[in-house]
Amino acid sequence: MTMRLSELSALIPDSRIVGSDVEVRDITLDSKSVEEGYLFCATRGARFDGNSFIAEAISRGASAVMVSDEAAMPFPQLIVPSVRHGVGRLANALCDSPSKKLNLVGITGTNGKTTTSYLLDGALRQAGHKTGLIGTIEARVGEAHRPSIYTTPEAPELHRFLAEMVKLGVDSAVMEVSSHGIEQHRIDGADFKIAIFTNLAPEHLDYHGTIEQYYYAKSLLFDPKRCELALICIDDEWGMRLAHYSTVPTLTFGFSPSADLVISSCSSSVEGTKLTVKGLGLDREIFVRVVGSCNAQNAAGAYLAATRLGVDPEVAAKGIAETPGVEGRFQQVHKDQDFLVVVDYAHTPDSIRALIGTARDLIGPDGKVILVAGARGRRDRLKRPELGRAAATADLVFLTTDNPGDENPQDIITQLLAGTVDIASRNIEVELDRRLAIEKAISAARSGDAVLIVGRGHETSFRVGDHRLELDDREAAKFALEKVLAASSGQSS
Repeated sequence: MTMRLSELSALIPDSRIVGSDVEVRDITLDSKSVEEGYLFCATRGARFDGNSFIAEAISRGASAVMVSDEAAMPFPQLIVPSVRHGVGRLANALCDSPSKKLNLVGITGTNGKTTTSYLLDGALRQAGHKTGLIGTIEARVGEAHRPSIYTTPEAPELHRFLAEMVKLGVDSAVMEVSSHGIEQHRIDGADFKIAIFTNLAPEHLDYHGTIEQYYYAKSLLFDPKRCELALICIDDEWGMRLAHYSTVPTLTFGFSPSADLVISSCSSSVEGTKLTVKGLGLDREIFVRVVGSCNAQNAAGAYLAATRLGVDPEVAAKGIAETPGVEGRFQQVHKDQDFLVVVDYAHTPDSIRALIGTARDLIGPDGKVILVAGARGRRDRLKRPELGRAAATADLVFLTTDNPGDENPQDIITQLLAGTVDIASRNIEVELDRRLAIEKAISAARSGDAVLIVGRGHETSFRVGDHRLELDDREAAKFALEKVLAASSGQSS
């Protein structure tokens, strides 16, 4: 919809207009996406200052700019106390408050957001809802799939997605909400029917500073001005704290016997995970096609959320059971080999330890766990020694490159190794070529073993310096398996 600059100004306290009261039809933070009639929002970030792109935005047809300091130019300007704080509010208004017309569910936490979102989407679809999805892997509007750039898109894109969903008849939307998305005001203006908390472990501390600040950012989703109902997993101290201090109606779930919905039993096989939940009149056995006890928590959260949105418990459980495995989340690679090969997005110490534990449960005491792992550049440097220590709990580890960006890959490996110096039984090999590391890991596997390739999951490329390398861990694993199996077949003949 189109609004005058004065109408937008009325939505932001202490704002004022310089120049003409022009019409605005859309809003953006990206000067390259400006079209005729757009309001360009000049934000200051860690690397770029949006004020430097005002001239480009004007040349592309912007009708006005939103700035925190008046620019010395004869052009319509909306002067606001904070551009970041205003973007979501204006984007929501220009899109006619789409979240109010949807059952919008936001999922936050360190691990499990993506899997929970897909399971909830499956439960809602099973009940006949037309759904939308926004997250790490994709943004799906109706049946149109678009690859994601951010887990939580910037506010203009978010509200545009939600408005498009409403236009297409979508009634329920599930989205992942990152700590960056909350702290950078990307979700401002969105009204959530339900907010789900999965867990918290140290991550993004290079950005947030401390885990307390990281927790605080996550907790801002659970505010009466943002959500109507909180569903909180209380299997860690952070979930317990969040539930205790929650100021919105709250239900809890998890393995904890004090949860409202208790996971009373859980078992995994290579086919998936079976769990039993009890409480709230929702007692039921649920099957999910993703392996690991953490996915029992994800399934319980999705099941509880679906029932709170009116889905019959039996239908919700069926929808979860029929949801295919999520891309890059305990995704098994098969080529008729007699050992397990798994590609997973696990990239925190806790998630890697849990994945190794799950693999050991599946293969039993006679098999060994072989791990391919690395760490990303420009994030969580202080976490790397602990990440290396977690990796070293595998029987054999190949430390390799994982999207180092501008950092030296060898320096990252050195920091990973720093966490393993006191482990006498460590068995670690460094192979910077990720494709070759995957091949070496698969070549080392024997019958009954498990090869875990972690960190990148569904991703198909990564950056090393100025170069972007195309590499899908799943395809690399398939190629390596074919090579190893062909060699084995040649030897046996």
